Amino acid sequence: MEPRLKKHYREQVRPRLTERFEFENPHQVPKVDKVVLNVGIGEASRSQKLLDSVLEELSTITGQKPVVTKARKSIAGFSLREGMPVGASVTLRRDRMYEFLDRLVSVAMPRIRDFRGIPTRSFDGRGNYTFGVKEQLMFPEIDYDDVETVHGMDITVVTSTDKDDEAYELLREMGFPFRGETNPVSIGVSAD
Repeated sequence: MEPRLKKHYREQVRPRLTERFEFENPHQVPKVDKVVLNVGIGEASRSQKLLDSVLEELSTITGQKPVVTKARKSIAGFSLREGMPVGASVTLRRDRMYEFLDRLVSVAMPRIRDFRGIPTRSFDGRGNYTFGVKEQLMFPEIDYDDVETVHGMDITVVTSTDKDDEAYELLREMGFPFRGETNPVSIGVSAD
């Protein structure tokens, strides 16, 4: 079964981007290459239980086993030694990536209280988009009673283009609710 957002990209987004930017080669059309979720945990070195709960929550949200990130350098001011755990990350590609983005845009973001859209200034100049969320409770997969501590995460969407305007249009067409837009694009479910 093909993910809904992947089908939307193939049937609607790609032709619109080809027309808008007048691409001659189909390989020029930007696409999402991968999505990286990163959680930084300062107290992970002192609390194995906290690290385990973050790893479990990330695997529940993404459906994939996270990798523990470790400190590269020792920093005495933070009581940090090289090799100590400082966070966790997951890299999603292909169908899992599309399914996660679909859940993020259509289910999780609307659950954020006082949500007005994601900022448009978070592009890095090379076509990648990074934004942060303040709590993991926005994902419906997370049970509030099982949460050890509330933590945020950074979500990076890596695209195949190196131009921010093309990446912006790609994400907008895929349904990302950017701040200040009056009519965000919705991903409709066809009746067939």
